[in-house]
Amino acid sequence: MCVDDHAVVLDGIALVINLQPDMAVVATTTRGEEALDLYKKHRPDVTLMDLRLRGMDGVDTIKSIRKEFPDAHIVVLTMYEGDQDVYRALAAGAAAYLLKDTHSDELIRVVREVHAGRTIDTATPSTASQPALTKREQQVLQLIADGKRNKEIAAALGISEETVHSHLRNTFEKLRVNDRTHALTVAIRRGIIHVR
Repeated sequence: MCVDDHAVVLDGIALVINLQPDMAVVATTTRGEEALDLYKKHRPDVTLMDLRLRGMDGVDTIKSIRKEFPDAHIVVLTMYEGDQDVYRALAAGAAAYLLKDTHSDELIRVVREVHAGRTIDTATPSTASQPALTKREQQVLQLIADGKRNKEIAAALGISEETVHSHLRNTFEKLRVNDRTHALTVAIRRGIIHVR
């Protein structure tokens, strides 16, 4: 089964998979909620799951599928290496992740490996070594994305403005950026925070 919010991506993946003599795409969807229903109906051997979906996102869809079907084999598709949502998806039970620009031969290889029950370590040294933001640092960034100033962030979180500044300094260092705008851009791209 293929789940992606872009129909053209679904068509391309289906074409590649259906060319294999031992594989067939049994269902496709652009929505997380529908993916759960289609999984129940078709029980696919492997599911390719985008993380950015209409409605329920990919991580929550993975959690829902794996809650009901703990043996589900799921491969995450993502645009960005080091995407924080990828780490959440792997923690939710995905067996591997692939970048969307992965060559089709690699896609087929990973599908076969995951179908065989293997978990693929697709983390690279660059992504594995990136320091993760703390929950509080993520909250501060999310409030910035929501348009809050430092004083409002401090009040919302029950901390001092100096503590907000401290969290921002740490965040800038971890994301390797110099200002709030760049921090937001990187955080949204990597799935650390989401625009609401």
